[in-house]
Amino acid sequence: MLSKLSGCLVIAGFAVGLVSVTTDSHSTWNNPYTSSDANKNILYSSFEERPKHLDPVRSYSSDEYSFIAQIYEPPLQYHFLKRPYTLIPLTVVDMPTVNYFTDSGEEIDGRETARIAYSEYQFRINPAIRYQPHPALARGADGGYLYHALSADKIAALHGLADLTEQGTRELIAEDYVYQIKRMADPHLHSPLTGVMGEYIVGFAELGSALVSARKALGPGQYLDLREYPLSGVQVVDRYTYRIRVRGKYPQFLYWQAMPFFAPMPWEADLFYSQPGLEEKNITLDWYPVGTGPFMLTENNPNLRMVMERNPYFHGETYPTGGEDDDRENGLLADAGRPLPFIDRAVYSLEKETIPRWNKFLQGYYDNSGISSDSFDQAVQFNVQGEAALTDEMRERGMNLATSVSASIYYMGFNMRNPVLGGDSEPARKLRRAISIAVDFEEFISIFTNGRGIPAQGPLPPEIFGYRSGREGINPYVYDWADGKPRRKPVSEAARLLVEAGYPNGVDAQTGNPLVIHFEAVARGPDDKARLNWIRKQFSKIGLQLVIRPTDYNRFREKMLNGSAEVFMWGWNADYPDPENFFFLLYGPNSKVEAQGENASNYQNPEFDRLFERMKNMDNSPQRQEIIDQMMTIIRRDAPWIWGFHPKSFALFHSWYHNVKPNLMANNTLKYTRLEPQLREKRRTEWNQPVLWPLGLVGGVIVISIIPAVVSFRNREKRTAL
Repeated sequence: MLSKLSGCLVIAGFAVGLVSVTTDSHSTWNNPYTSSDANKNILYSSFEERPKHLDPVRSYSSDEYSFIAQIYEPPLQYHFLKRPYTLIPLTVVDMPTVNYFTDSGEEIDGRETARIAYSEYQFRINPAIRYQPHPALARGADGGYLYHALSADKIAALHGLADLTEQGTRELIAEDYVYQIKRMADPHLHSPLTGVMGEYIVGFAELGSALVSARKALGPGQYLDLREYPLSGVQVVDRYTYRIRVRGKYPQFLYWQAMPFFAPMPWEADLFYSQPGLEEKNITLDWYPVGTGPFMLTENNPNLRMVMERNPYFHGETYPTGGEDDDRENGLLADAGRPLPFIDRAVYSLEKETIPRWNKFLQGYYDNSGISSDSFDQAVQFNVQGEAALTDEMRERGMNLATSVSASIYYMGFNMRNPVLGGDSEPARKLRRAISIAVDFEEFISIFTNGRGIPAQGPLPPEIFGYRSGREGINPYVYDWADGKPRRKPVSEAARLLVEAGYPNGVDAQTGNPLVIHFEAVARGPDDKARLNWIRKQFSKIGLQLVIRPTDYNRFREKMLNGSAEVFMWGWNADYPDPENFFFLLYGPNSKVEAQGENASNYQNPEFDRLFERMKNMDNSPQRQEIIDQMMTIIRRDAPWIWGFHPKSFALFHSWYHNVKPNLMANNTLKYTRLEPQLREKRRTEWNQPVLWPLGLVGGVIVISIIPAVVSFRNREKRTAL
C-alpha cells in the first residue's frame, strides 16, 4: 500500500512540476527539425508528390520546375521585377544577336518578314562558369574519369549517388548547350518539345531519324555519343560561342531559351548515367541533376523530403538594381546589388494533406504556403470593393499576402465538329452564345475558387500583349458595359438567342424533342459532384438537358482525340508571354482530331487562321495589336469556347520571408529569397509553447483524490500501534 501511495505522489509531483516550465526555454516540443539547425539560413517548404522528371530535356511540369529551375541554367531568364516580362541574359554575356537570311543566303533586314527563310541566333556564354560537384566529372591523378566504366559488381553495391565519394567539376562550354539540343532531338528521350523544335530548328528532325538508326545498331543500354552526330542548324563557333538556325522568323524562339529544355548538359553526365544497372538503382538524371545554377540537389528522398544546397562553384549573380516604379516603396529593392543566392539550403518536406501543411505553416515550420479552400476564410477576406486582404488573425501574425492573375485560362469548349453545337452556321453560333451567357462563371469563381479568378473575355490573360482592359476589352456577345465594369447579359437574352437558334425552351422546333447535350467530365471523387451539379444547373436555366459523362483523365483524352466529346472543360498555362501561345489553341491546323494538336475544340475559321499566320511571328507593335483585335472579333462572334476565367494565385509568406513578387514566367526565383532566421526562431518559440495546464490540473486532481487515502492509511497505522 505504501509503494502505491508513493507512486501516486511521484506522478502528481511530476505533473505539477511540469507546469513550472517557463517560456524562457527556446525549445519547442513539436519542432520537426533538428535543434542544430535553429537560426540557420534554411528555407522550409513542402511538396505534394515526387517529381517524375528532373532531367530538363524531359520535364514539362511546374512541380518539377520548382527544383530543376534552381539547378539548371538556360542562356536567358526573365527579369525578376520588371513588367511586362522582360528577357535578360543568364549565362550569356549579352542578349543573343539575330541575323536574317533569304533562301539564297543573302542577309536581309528583319522587317522584311516575307523574304526571311532563316533566322540565325548567336549565343556567347560567360567564361569561368562551372558545374556543381558531381561524380560524373570526377577525375583521377592521371586525368581519366573515375566513374565512367563502373563494374557490374560496383554498380550492384551502390545504394545511391553519394556512395561514389569523389566529385569533380569543369567549365561550362558552348558544346554543352549544343549537346543538350541534340538530346532534345533524340526520340529515345521523349522530350515534349521535340515536335515543336522539329518545325523550326534546321536539321533537328533529320538528326532524330539518324539517332533512331544509330540506337538500333548499338543495342540497348549502350552509350550513344551525340557529339559524333552533326546537327546542321546548331553549330559550335568557338569554346564559348554557339549558333542556332531556325526556319523563317520566329521571335518566340527567344522565350524557349529561358526554359530548362535549353539548359546545358555535359556529355560526361550523359555517359555516366547510361551505364547499365544504374537506372535500376534510380541513379539517373531524373533523380540526380547536374547543373551550373545557384543550388544543387543534395537529398532526393521523395517519400520524406528533398533538399537543395548552395552550389559551391556558382559563378555568381546579383540582385536586380531596378524594376517597376513601386518596387522600392514595397521594399523589393532593399537588396539591390547584393550577391545571390541569399539562402544556404532549402528543405522541402512531403505533405500529401492540406490540413497538416497549413497547420505547420501557422506554427512557423513552413516559410510560405498556398491557401486551400478549407483554409481560405481563415486567411483571406474581401472588402466592400471586392479586394482581397488578410484576416485579423493573419495580420497579427505578421503574414504577407501575394496575389496575381495567372497567365492561364480555364475554359468550356464546344466540339466544333459536332453536327448540332459545331459548325459555322448562324443558328449554331446563337446556340453557343446562348449557352455562353447562361454559364455564369462569375458564380463559378465565387463558389469553387473562393473568388480567386477574373472572368475571361477571350483567350488572352492580362499582362500578355494584345489583352485589352475596360470597355474595349469586353466580349460584347456575353457582356454589357454598365457602371464602369462588365456585366453579364441576362438569362432572358440567352433564352431569346435559343429561340432564334431553333430551340425554344430547349426543345428542337423541328422535331419537338428536347435538345440533349453531353458534357465530358474528368471526375476523380466525391468533391467533383458539386461542380458537375452546378454545370448541369447552368444549362437547365435555359431549358437545356445536360448529360454528364464522368471518366478518368486518360479516357477523357482519348475522347478528345477521336472527336467524340461534345462539351468539355479544359485549361492552358502559358509557356511564354506571347499571344501566339494562346491563339494557337484555336488555329485550325492544330486540330486535336486531325493533327493531335492543342486545338481541343477543333475550331476552324479560314480568316482567323490567315490572321494568326500573319500575327504569330510579328514583333509587338500597333500593327500586331490591330490584327489581334480582328482575331478577337472573329472568335467572340463564333464562340468556340465559353471563355471561362483566368485564375488568381494567392500565397502567404511569414514576416521573415523577403523579396516576394509573383513572377508567372520565371521559375528560378528561389535565389532572390531572403530570410531572417532569428526572427523565425523567435516566432516559433512564441507560437509553439507547450500547453501544460491540463497536466497541472490532472496532477491537482490526483493529489486531491489521494488525500483521503493517505489520511485513512495513517489512521489505520495509529490504531495498529495502539
